[in-house]
Amino acid sequence: MEAREKKIYKVTLIGSLVNAALIILKFIAGIVGRSSAMLADAVHSLSDFVTDVIVIVFVRISGKPSDKKHEYGHGKYETFATFIIGLLLALAGFGLMIGGIYKISASLSGHSLPRPTMLALIVAIISIVSKEWLYHYTIRKGRETNSPAVIANAWHHRSDAISSIGTMIGVSGAMFLGDKWRILDPIAAIVVSLFIIKSGYDILRPCVSELLEASLPDDQQQEIMRLVKSVAGIQQIHKLRSRRVGNSVVIDLHACMDGSLTLYEAHSIATLAEKAVKEHFGSNTIINIHMEPIKHT
Repeated sequence: MEAREKKIYKVTLIGSLVNAALIILKFIAGIVGRSSAMLADAVHSLSDFVTDVIVIVFVRISGKPSDKKHEYGHGKYETFATFIIGLLLALAGFGLMIGGIYKISASLSGHSLPRPTMLALIVAIISIVSKEWLYHYTIRKGRETNSPAVIANAWHHRSDAISSIGTMIGVSGAMFLGDKWRILDPIAAIVVSLFIIKSGYDILRPCVSELLEASLPDDQQQEIMRLVKSVAGIQQIHKLRSRRVGNSVVIDLHACMDGSLTLYEAHSIATLAEKAVKEHFGSNTIINIHMEPIKHT
């Protein structure tokens, strides 16, 4: 197993263990502590645990070398895993929002919401602290490994911390402000759900672009052209095409050179251009340069 995969597995395993412990605590606190908000928070943590499993499975697949069926490697499996995480995150947000609306409607109709116990409040605080720590740890490792799936998972941890803040506010209000303020629990859940949905959208958007073969951003394409043109012997560039495959960049372009150059000389120049691009975008960059002669009259 490569060093990058080992780091991804380690951070994901730690997240899975923390999530497993929180799931048990939250379900107990939700049932024993009479807190529907805590039960919703437990479901949110359960979605975190599922995404950890997804990352472990798909990153192992994405780390496989290229083969006859996947000549550009298996990087899009990691993108697909990230897409699933974003989708689950958005769905969890919608679920919390719908649940909050239902509780508000029930409260306004005269139904009394149950008063949570101190157990629910304590577990909410534990969840906030542990998930916020897990967010910082995971996003740091995600950036180190350049893994969009790990970074997406980090934001899922952050969304769970935010969800627990909403739970803490709702539980505190229901416990200490009296019966009429128990509606704070579902109101806080709705506010939190909007942040969760936004996080899911932010994760889904780049995944959809990559899966639909979108080009790299303009600034990155300009950087590719600058790097290639900086190589002596390359006079013009056209037909630049680019895309992402997981954590790799795929680039195709036509490089115009002096038509009197020998094939060996033109190939050496193209090799220097490939090296310059890979030094900037990473050694796993896939770049294909078509050498095109410029005729001199």
